[in-house]
Amino acid sequence: MKTPFKSVALLLPFVLTACVHKNQQAQVQPLAPPIVDTPLPAPTPSPTDLPPPVVTTPPEQQPVAATPPPAPEEKPVKHPARHPKNTEQASNGNGPGVSAIGQLSPGDRSDLRNQTEQTIASTEQGLKGINRTLNDQEQKTAAQIREFLKQARAAMKTGDVDGAHTLALKASVLLNEIK
Repeated sequence: MKTPFKSVALLLPFVLTACVHKNQQAQVQPLAPPIVDTPLPAPTPSPTDLPPPVVTTPPEQQPVAATPPPAPEEKPVKHPARHPKNTEQASNGNGPGVSAIGQLSPGDRSDLRNQTEQTIASTEQGLKGINRTLNDQEQKTAAQIREFLKQARAAMKTGDVDGAHTLALKASVLLNEIK
Protein backbone atom coordinates (compact mmCIF):
# COMPACT_ATOMS: atom_id res chain seq x y z
CA MET A 1 0.00 0.00 0.00
CA LYS A 2 2.88 2.24 0.35
CA THR A 3 3.67 2.17 -3.37
CA PRO A 4 0.36 3.55 -4.59
CA PHE A 5 0.51 6.27 -1.96
CA LYS A 6 4.04 7.19 -3.01
CA SER A 7 3.11 7.26 -6.69
CA VAL A 8 0.09 9.47 -6.01
CA ALA A 9 2.22 11.76 -3.88
CA LEU A 10 4.79 12.05 -6.65
CA LEU A 11 2.23 12.64 -9.42
CA LEU A 12 0.15 15.13 -7.48
CA PRO A 13 2.59 18.11 -7.91
CA PHE A 14 2.76 17.52 -11.70
CA VAL A 15 -1.02 17.46 -12.04
CA LEU A 16 -1.44 20.59 -9.94
CA THR A 17 1.23 22.58 -11.74
CA ALA A 18 -0.16 21.68 -15.17
CA CYS A 19 -3.63 22.94 -14.31
CA VAL A 20 -2.33 26.13 -12.75
CA HIS A 21 -0.18 26.82 -15.75
CA LYS A 22 -3.13 26.46 -18.17
CA ASN A 23 -5.35 28.81 -16.16
CA GLN A 24 -2.70 31.49 -16.00
CA GLN A 25 -2.06 31.27 -19.70
CA ALA A 26 -5.74 31.64 -20.51
CA GLN A 27 -6.03 34.71 -18.30
CA VAL A 28 -2.99 36.49 -19.79
CA GLN A 29 -4.10 36.42 -23.47
CA PRO A 30 -5.20 39.88 -24.63
CA LEU A 31 -8.48 40.34 -26.42
CA ALA A 32 -8.65 41.77 -29.91
CA PRO A 33 -10.29 45.18 -30.24
CA PRO A 34 -13.91 45.04 -31.30
CA ILE A 35 -14.64 45.39 -35.03
CA VAL A 36 -16.63 48.48 -35.88
CA ASP A 37 -18.45 48.44 -39.20
CA THR A 38 -18.67 51.88 -40.74
CA PRO A 39 -21.15 52.24 -43.58
CA LEU A 40 -19.67 53.05 -46.98
CA PRO A 41 -20.56 56.45 -48.43
CA ALA A 42 -23.28 56.33 -51.03
CA PRO A 43 -21.87 56.41 -54.58
CA THR A 44 -22.44 59.65 -56.41
CA PRO A 45 -24.67 59.23 -59.43
CA SER A 46 -23.00 59.88 -62.74
CA PRO A 47 -24.11 63.05 -64.50
CA THR A 48 -26.41 62.40 -67.40
CA ASP A 49 -25.85 65.65 -69.26
CA LEU A 50 -22.30 64.92 -70.41
CA PRO A 51 -21.32 65.56 -74.04
CA PRO A 52 -20.51 62.48 -76.13
CA PRO A 53 -16.93 61.21 -75.74
CA VAL A 54 -14.33 62.45 -78.20
CA VAL A 55 -12.40 59.67 -79.90
CA THR A 56 -8.95 60.54 -81.14
CA THR A 57 -6.49 58.32 -82.91
CA PRO A 58 -2.84 58.49 -81.89
CA PRO A 59 -0.42 59.85 -84.47
CA GLU A 60 1.88 57.44 -86.25
CA GLN A 61 4.93 56.49 -84.25
CA GLN A 62 8.14 57.71 -85.78
CA PRO A 63 11.65 57.00 -84.56
CA VAL A 64 12.70 59.47 -81.94
CA ALA A 65 16.02 61.15 -82.63
CA ALA A 66 18.29 62.58 -79.94
CA THR A 67 18.22 65.92 -81.73
CA PRO A 68 15.38 66.66 -84.11
CA PRO A 69 16.38 67.09 -87.75
CA PRO A 70 15.97 70.58 -89.15
CA ALA A 71 12.43 71.14 -90.29
CA PRO A 72 12.37 71.44 -94.08
CA GLU A 73 10.38 74.29 -95.49
CA GLU A 74 7.64 73.04 -97.72
CA LYS A 75 5.47 75.25 -99.84
CA PRO A 76 1.78 74.41 -99.87
CA VAL A 77 0.78 72.30 -102.83
CA LYS A 78 -1.50 74.16 -105.20
CA HIS A 79 -4.18 72.02 -106.74
CA PRO A 80 -5.69 73.09 -110.04
CA ALA A 81 -9.31 74.22 -109.85
CA ARG A 82 -11.78 71.67 -111.12
CA HIS A 83 -14.17 72.74 -113.78
CA PRO A 84 -17.68 71.28 -113.93
CA LYS A 85 -17.15 70.57 -117.62
CA ASN A 86 -14.14 68.31 -116.92
CA THR A 87 -16.00 66.53 -114.13
CA GLU A 88 -18.87 65.69 -116.43
CA GLN A 89 -16.52 64.36 -119.05
CA ALA A 90 -14.76 62.18 -116.51
CA SER A 91 -17.99 60.79 -115.11
CA ASN A 92 -19.38 60.11 -118.58
CA GLY A 93 -16.13 58.57 -119.72
CA ASN A 94 -15.93 60.92 -122.71
CA GLY A 95 -12.49 62.31 -121.87
CA PRO A 96 -9.60 60.35 -123.35
CA GLY A 97 -7.05 59.25 -120.72
CA VAL A 98 -9.03 60.68 -117.76
CA SER A 99 -9.70 58.26 -114.94
CA ALA A 100 -12.84 58.13 -112.81
CA ILE A 101 -11.03 59.93 -109.96
CA GLY A 102 -9.90 62.79 -112.17
CA GLN A 103 -6.46 63.93 -113.11
CA LEU A 104 -3.72 63.77 -110.53
CA SER A 105 -1.51 66.81 -110.44
CA PRO A 106 2.22 66.21 -110.12
CA GLY A 107 2.49 69.05 -107.57
CA ASP A 108 5.62 71.16 -107.26
CA ARG A 109 8.26 68.46 -107.76
CA SER A 110 11.19 70.83 -108.29
CA ASP A 111 11.03 72.00 -104.68
CA LEU A 112 10.84 68.44 -103.35
CA ARG A 113 13.68 67.40 -105.66
CA ASN A 114 15.89 70.28 -104.44
CA GLN A 115 15.04 69.57 -100.83
CA THR A 116 15.84 65.87 -101.27
CA GLU A 117 19.18 66.65 -102.91
CA GLN A 118 20.03 69.01 -100.04
CA THR A 119 19.09 66.38 -97.45
CA ILE A 120 21.27 63.80 -99.20
CA ALA A 121 24.22 66.21 -99.37
CA SER A 122 23.90 67.34 -95.73
CA THR A 123 23.62 63.74 -94.53
CA GLU A 124 26.75 62.75 -96.45
CA GLN A 125 28.65 65.72 -95.00
CA GLY A 126 27.44 64.90 -91.51
CA LEU A 127 28.53 61.28 -91.88
CA LYS A 128 31.96 62.33 -93.15
CA GLY A 129 32.22 64.88 -90.33
CA ILE A 130 32.21 62.26 -87.58
CA ASN A 131 35.80 62.19 -86.31
CA ARG A 132 35.48 59.75 -83.42
CA THR A 133 35.75 55.97 -83.41
CA LEU A 134 32.37 54.31 -83.80
CA ASN A 135 31.42 51.19 -81.84
CA ASP A 136 29.95 48.12 -83.56
CA GLN A 137 26.33 49.28 -83.38
CA GLU A 138 27.24 52.75 -84.66
CA GLN A 139 29.21 51.23 -87.54
CA LYS A 140 26.15 49.19 -88.54
CA THR A 141 24.03 52.33 -88.38
CA ALA A 142 26.57 54.22 -90.54
CA ALA A 143 26.46 51.39 -93.10
CA GLN A 144 22.65 51.59 -93.12
CA ILE A 145 22.87 55.36 -93.68
CA ARG A 146 25.18 54.83 -96.67
CA GLU A 147 22.75 52.24 -98.07
CA PHE A 148 19.78 54.61 -97.70
CA LEU A 149 21.73 57.39 -99.44
CA LYS A 150 22.68 55.02 -102.28
CA GLN A 151 19.05 53.97 -102.70
CA ALA A 152 17.90 57.61 -102.56
CA ARG A 153 20.30 58.57 -105.36
CA ALA A 154 19.09 55.63 -107.46
CA ALA A 155 15.46 56.65 -106.89
CA MET A 156 16.26 60.22 -107.94
CA LYS A 157 17.75 58.90 -111.21
CA THR A 158 14.59 56.91 -111.95
CA GLY A 159 12.36 59.90 -111.18
CA ASP A 160 10.93 58.59 -107.89
CA VAL A 161 11.29 61.85 -105.97
CA ASP A 162 8.93 60.80 -103.16
CA GLY A 163 10.79 57.55 -102.55
CA ALA A 164 14.14 59.32 -102.67
CA HIS A 165 12.88 61.92 -100.20
CA THR A 166 11.70 59.23 -97.78
CA LEU A 167 15.04 57.40 -97.95
CA ALA A 168 17.00 60.65 -97.47
CA LEU A 169 14.94 61.49 -94.38
CA LYS A 170 15.53 58.01 -92.94
CA ALA A 171 19.27 58.43 -93.44
CA SER A 172 19.14 61.86 -91.78
CA VAL A 173 17.28 60.51 -88.74
CA LEU A 174 19.79 57.67 -88.35
CA LEU A 175 22.67 60.13 -88.61
CA ASN A 176 21.19 62.17 -85.76
CA GLU A 177 21.16 59.01 -83.63
CA ILE A 178 24.89 58.39 -83.92
CA LYS A 179 26.06 62.02 -83.68
